Amino acid sequence: MTQEEKQSRVPEMPKSYWRQYKEVPSFPALQANESTDIGIVGGGIVGIISAYLLAKAGKKVTLIDAGKLIDGVTGYTTAKITAQHGLFYFPLIKLIGEEQAKLYYQANMDGLDFIEKTAADLDIDCDFSHQNAFVYANTAIGAKLVEKEAEAYLQLGIDGGLAKDEVELPFDVKEAIVMRNQAQFHPVKFLAKLVEEIERLGGKIYEQTRAVKILSKNDPVIQTENMSHLSCNKVIVATHYPFNDFDGMYFSRLSVTRSYVVAAKVKGEVPNDMYVSCDMPSRSLRYATDENGEKLLLIGGDGHGSGKSKPPTMKHYENLEKFGEEHFGIEEIPYRWSAQDITTLDQVPYIGTITAGYDNILVATGFHKWGMSNGALAGLMLTDQVLGKSNPYAALFNPTRTKMKAVDAASFIKDNASVAKELVKGKLKMPSKTVENLQNDEGGLVKVGNKKAGGYRDQYGQVHLVNTTCTHMGCEVGWNDAERSWDCPCHGSRFSYTGEVLEGPAVKPLKKLGD
Repeated sequence: MTQEEKQSRVPEMPKSYWRQYKEVPSFPALQANESTDIGIVGGGIVGIISAYLLAKAGKKVTLIDAGKLIDGVTGYTTAKITAQHGLFYFPLIKLIGEEQAKLYYQANMDGLDFIEKTAADLDIDCDFSHQNAFVYANTAIGAKLVEKEAEAYLQLGIDGGLAKDEVELPFDVKEAIVMRNQAQFHPVKFLAKLVEEIERLGGKIYEQTRAVKILSKNDPVIQTENMSHLSCNKVIVATHYPFNDFDGMYFSRLSVTRSYVVAAKVKGEVPNDMYVSCDMPSRSLRYATDENGEKLLLIGGDGHGSGKSKPPTMKHYENLEKFGEEHFGIEEIPYRWSAQDITTLDQVPYIGTITAGYDNILVATGFHKWGMSNGALAGLMLTDQVLGKSNPYAALFNPTRTKMKAVDAASFIKDNASVAKELVKGKLKMPSKTVENLQNDEGGLVKVGNKKAGGYRDQYGQVHLVNTTCTHMGCEVGWNDAERSWDCPCHGSRFSYTGEVLEGPAVKPLKKLGD
């Protein structure tokens, strides 16, 4: 292989395969004060499914999104619909008990079934297909953990078990476990059709409408960035990380990680099923089919705490490329993207009333990397709660569940200590680099006089300077060279190189500084 061929084939700029689907309707911004039965904040899988089901039930629904629909985490997923969430059920039984663990599995299967049935009922061509899902181990320690997970499958009656001989990968594995009859799909194609249905059913949708505050817990009014107000009987917060996270202290109950995906055309055979490794560094595999009918191999993983990558973030994409080249032979990488994942203290999502006494404000968050099954489930559960229907999973996912086990308490203390550390560390760090040192398409912390700033010199040579203090809770953001963004290591807020909010919980941009 020549030196040129050895150079990375990872695209310079991120581009999600799912977001290349162009048939997603566009909507205006909310400019005036309005009222509605149900106000939904967030145009991803939870918000759109909730809006669809509630509009179908005859409710007056208004959905708002800070940017474009399906352009948040839902548009940057691996789009596996599965109740197999890594080696999850053996530790989950120990954490919450057998009956609750069984409910968790059934709940996620309900989410899968909803997507399948809805796609069939509405004749949505969203590349839905049933696949088996595997977790595989490359190490002896991992193999032991897989065997423990198989015991949990048997205990919970899960359709699956040890399946090393069924693995179809171009490398040897020490052990594997399968969960049968899971699925994958194209999330944007699926949700774009639901958006059309929401409109047909009389629902209203607004884009470029950032919610910044909810006024009053009893008669909620959503205040937007441009000072328009949406009066609601109930509000559903479906923004991935709740933008109103001070209600219920979610900033102290959630942790955020970032992971990466490359979509590659490969020389070798593309596996038909879905795979995820249990050893580190993590690797996730599934296929997708491009517009020409060719299979793409989606290689995911290489995660880390949000804003806390030690190597430059582009290195994570290169690690995935290296894995793909070694085992499958990469011809081309037309797409790459990344996303943030949120985890709760006990790894079970929060779905329901945001906090005690706020009965008219509902939330769904903390899907622990598995947002397709959990997201569909959340839409079903929130709809039931709004309509006053009982739901068998309400207690399990209740955000106000108060019993904190020792492991939860330890996680709580560790996560909040980490935030405190980042607050102090970021304030003390003074860069040596100056603005003059920045090359075109380079960003990072720079010294401006006696002060610190965040600087990026774009491809045309123009310098963009921002204050690096996160507008959420005051941590110092760090430069993400792979996405050209400023990322907060405390709670996962992200900002563009010009300071605009890309991801919450922050709702205000970074302060721009003069050149």
